[in-house]
Amino acid sequence: MNEPLLAVQTIHKSYGAIKAVDGVSFSVQAGEIVGVIGPNGSGKTTLFNSILGQIKPSSGRVEFAGEDITGLSPLELSRRGVGRTFQTLQVFGQLSVRDNLIVAAQEFQGSMRARLFAPPDAGLGSRADEMIELFRLQHVVKLAAGSLSYGQQKLVDIAMAFMASPRLVLLDEPCAGVNPSLVDELHDLLVRLNQLQGGSFVVIEHNMDFIMRLCPRVICMVEGRVLAEGTAAEIRGNAGVLDAYLGH
Repeated sequence: MNEPLLAVQTIHKSYGAIKAVDGVSFSVQAGEIVGVIGPNGSGKTTLFNSILGQIKPSSGRVEFAGEDITGLSPLELSRRGVGRTFQTLQVFGQLSVRDNLIVAAQEFQGSMRARLFAPPDAGLGSRADEMIELFRLQHVVKLAAGSLSYGQQKLVDIAMAFMASPRLVLLDEPCAGVNPSLVDELHDLLVRLNQLQGGSFVVIEHNMDFIMRLCPRVICMVEGRVLAEGTAAEIRGNAGVLDAYLGH
């Protein structure tokens, strides 16, 4: 097997005596979609934050494309091709949908001097138009993002994460708070992005139907550790996973 795109090696994150993440290891191949599930408080978001530079892990190592990225800032990781979405929306409410997409990517376009003398759209207009078409946002493109429904803002938020053409995106509960029809649309969008751009995704999600349909491989965390890892079918039939959820 080729060298993994992402390699998480024995990550620990403690807060005093509390072990939020307790020795988690996993890898992601280029073009792979991996799901991460687990009851509330199992350490999923803390794991994401440790990988992505929001917090510093207590110990362990994270590699991206063979390079040690442990402890690098989110900005440095974004410039290397790692993106993410959060549980809460990160849109700029007063800006138009199109401007939100441009702002999301312009930080990664060359030097400060080059950005100062770039065209008004920072040279990102065509890329923004691609995302607008892919995410079917044409009808709201000129509207302030804050005026949109929650579901529409969620689409804008996810589109922003893909503006810089990342090789890896970590999505934290993309289905949270959206209606069932949008859940299906998000599923189809992520499949299409994976097929068109070959990107790798790691997805935290409580919607089991969504995660089992989207992710060929699923990791289940409980109390900061990996309880089980396998195909969607294997995880669905794992007695320990079922007990963890029924027990919570």
